[in-house]
Amino acid sequence: MLADLMKKSNYTIVYTGAGMSTESGLPDFRSAKTGLWENENPAAVASTEALNKDVERFFQFYRTRVLGVKDCHPHKGHELLAKWEKEGIIRGIITQNVDGFHSVAGSEKVMELHGTLQKVHCQSCGKKYGNETYEEEIFYCTCGGKLRPSVVLFGEGLPEDTFMKAVEESEHAELFIVLGSSLTVTPANQFPLLAKENGAKLVIVNMEPTVFDDYADVVINDRKIGDVLAEVAEQL
Repeated sequence: MLADLMKKSNYTIVYTGAGMSTESGLPDFRSAKTGLWENENPAAVASTEALNKDVERFFQFYRTRVLGVKDCHPHKGHELLAKWEKEGIIRGIITQNVDGFHSVAGSEKVMELHGTLQKVHCQSCGKKYGNETYEEEIFYCTCGGKLRPSVVLFGEGLPEDTFMKAVEESEHAELFIVLGSSLTVTPANQFPLLAKENGAKLVIVNMEPTVFDDYADVVINDRKIGDVLAEVAEQL
């Protein structure tokens, strides 16, 4: 059914959440016992306050996260989405994830709502670097400013340009596919509803049920995203 919807759609937008990343081996944030925020207070390590007042702890927490991303890789689901973008089957990806794996896999039209761990930049002058600086424990810019991952920290708003682009793409979608999101985080969880309100078909692929399943035209639970997309690929 998903393959049929994709064949009929002239404008398909994909929205990805933590479930897309966990299939690559990355931990998510909120799972009991294994979620990152079960063991750390986000306000203490991943916030603007930490960057300004407890910078060594901030650096070490994000170095651990950067190293974690380097230990993992995009899976077949990321690769299929990149292939489908090149073929014009999908028009863009909205993602909550900060691993940067969509771009690493070759996708170009990616709206990273929370930024990316693949890059860092200077808090003072804005100069951009690759994340190997953190790997090598280089935490300061040539200007002397602090290098920080190019992600949205607690205490910061979502990047306005990226958010508005995601709104625009959601409104244009004929088919909106959610992959691996519980759809509990606002305001990002409003994109599927925005698409639906503008006439799009809505598909939700997630291990667990979501609060928006009743709005969806197709719901797929208890399946790995990579497996679902591989099955779809055989029918396109």
